[in-house]
Amino acid sequence: MLRKVFGSAVFGVEATTITVEVNVDSGIGYHLVGLPDNAIKESNYRIAAALQNNGYKIPGKKITINMAPADLRKEGSAYDLTLAIGILAASNQIIAETIDEYLIMGELSLDGSLQPIRGVLPIAIKAKEEGFKGFILPTQNAKEAAIVDGLTVYGVDNIEQVIHFFDKNEPLEETIIDTKLEFEKNLNFPEFDFSDVKGQESIKRCMEIAAAGGHNIILIGPPGAGKTMLAKRLPSILPPMTLNEALETTKIHSVAGRIKSHVGIMAQRPFRSPHHTISNVALVGGGSYPQPGEISLSHNGVLFLDELPEFKREVLEVMRQPLEDREVTISRAKFTVTYPSSFMLVASMNPSPSGYFNDPDAPVTSSPAEMQRYLSKVSGPLLDRIDIHIEVTPVPFEKLSDERKGESSVDIRKRVTLARSLQTERFKESLAVHYNAQMNTKQIRKYCVLDEASKGLLKTAMERLNLSARAYDRILKVSRTIADLEGVEAINGSHISEAIQYRSLDREGWLG
Repeated sequence: MLRKVFGSAVFGVEATTITVEVNVDSGIGYHLVGLPDNAIKESNYRIAAALQNNGYKIPGKKITINMAPADLRKEGSAYDLTLAIGILAASNQIIAETIDEYLIMGELSLDGSLQPIRGVLPIAIKAKEEGFKGFILPTQNAKEAAIVDGLTVYGVDNIEQVIHFFDKNEPLEETIIDTKLEFEKNLNFPEFDFSDVKGQESIKRCMEIAAAGGHNIILIGPPGAGKTMLAKRLPSILPPMTLNEALETTKIHSVAGRIKSHVGIMAQRPFRSPHHTISNVALVGGGSYPQPGEISLSHNGVLFLDELPEFKREVLEVMRQPLEDREVTISRAKFTVTYPSSFMLVASMNPSPSGYFNDPDAPVTSSPAEMQRYLSKVSGPLLDRIDIHIEVTPVPFEKLSDERKGESSVDIRKRVTLARSLQTERFKESLAVHYNAQMNTKQIRKYCVLDEASKGLLKTAMERLNLSARAYDRILKVSRTIADLEGVEAINGSHISEAIQYRSLDREGWLG
């Protein structure tokens, strides 16, 4: 007897429905076809034990299972439940007349309990699109799937519940989530707050400008100056994610299997801080079965690279294109997948190998040759893609011992959100551009018009600092953001001069 059950395969950040055809015939043998990987081939051992421990069994007949489309590679252990229910229905051990109305996924333990699976959100979105009545999956993943409106989601703990649901019409408990409420509940409670930072007013100002325009930023300073502390607090002043951004971010983390069971939707912007020993595949994504890398996991959030010159040069170079395109395409011989990667890059570095360059009280100093070797690890083209370079100096004792609290992240975020709303209005005609850092050359010419005095100021700075054409564009973008924070339409000399200050690494005595 032939029965069809439905599962799903995730490819990139999109899902494809898989039809599992189970045929039970006279004879003997177990044949699984349709390009399954080893985890799926091993599933018959898990299924046999799970059914045995719940009073059922794999029939001693010829079982042929086809996973269609047969030319698409299937991977992972998430098909255990799909296959087990298909075998029971095809061998008439259960009556399951409505089995084809549901998408069924889950990894089985030997006692029949279910383990969580990856990529639930894209699967749920696809199930809704294709008109399935419901989605049956492990309880730990139920909240994540339930954020898709218009799809009935059943979280189950054991295969027995699924068997009784189909065979004896015993109802399953539906998981219902108010997505909007769940999303808003977690918006205003950042883990790290700018009010914890003592002093560093100029750096906080810099962070505010970077957040308002979506600019990449690099912090240069000696050890202990507070670079990491400031970077960790940047997501708390970024504008709240829209529901669409939250769904997009949750989708990527779902594919990577990084959603916690009690979280339905990610409301806080991601903050990723990979170690400098990371490989280029781990950073941009890939592998024989492509997975999103760190730049995609930080989509709509912040990617923090601490001690930038310590990263391998080829690792940093693979990031150049995604920084411009805001997506990364991974190509293999048989397929291509694209992951979104629209993130803010925050990098930090010591100014020299010892960390104390330009500090007269330094315990250790580096020779000019050592300095040059250290700084040359970061390529010019990568630095050109960073709009703001700022020096972080150590905080004096008076500021550290001050009891007064600094300005909170929530207050700074209000100003940033206001500036972003001006940009949203400005770029409403454009699909690709949402904030100043994304402006192309044509838009820079249109929205960053300078008066004669500002032009003269910028010309002098360009000649003195020997800036590249890209650095010229960066200064215009940053000055546009500074004007937006002030709520003024025209860029003036003070905006330009402040933006020029934020190009520390272009000055003589740093790189060159």
